[in-house]
Amino acid sequence: MPNTKLLFHYLSYLQYPIMLIAVLFALQPYFNEFENFLSSINNMLIFMGLGISFSTLQDTQKTQNEMSLKIWSNPKKGRRFLIFMGILTLAFLVTGVVSIFLAEDSKIAEVGFGILVVGIGLLGMLKSGSEMFEHHRIDKTSE
Repeated sequence: MPNTKLLFHYLSYLQYPIMLIAVLFALQPYFNEFENFLSSINNMLIFMGLGISFSTLQDTQKTQNEMSLKIWSNPKKGRRFLIFMGILTLAFLVTGVVSIFLAEDSKIAEVGFGILVVGIGLLGMLKSGSEMFEHHRIDKTSE
């Protein structure tokens, strides 16, 4: 059996074409005179959430760039960023659920579903962020 961690790392590269599809859905209303605007936004949100989910499959023991390393290695910055990500995730999840159940228009409820999918993707990103913070923080005691 191949190295599972490496397999998931390669699968994480699917985030780029998926995010490109999300961008295309975001641009679609501009070319269709804003016909089916909410449907396009919903599709964009769904693909954005899916892309975020795929991005969390990468190896959390490595950082993507120097800026990311600066955030995750600093205990104060890392903690602040995790709090920010947690608040953002909670906001998307609550907004999505509220939109689904309280919207009187079915199109708004569909957009709520897209918002919920982004929230689920951000939940995975929050988990990955906490793992990266664990692996890279400079005040971590060696075991």
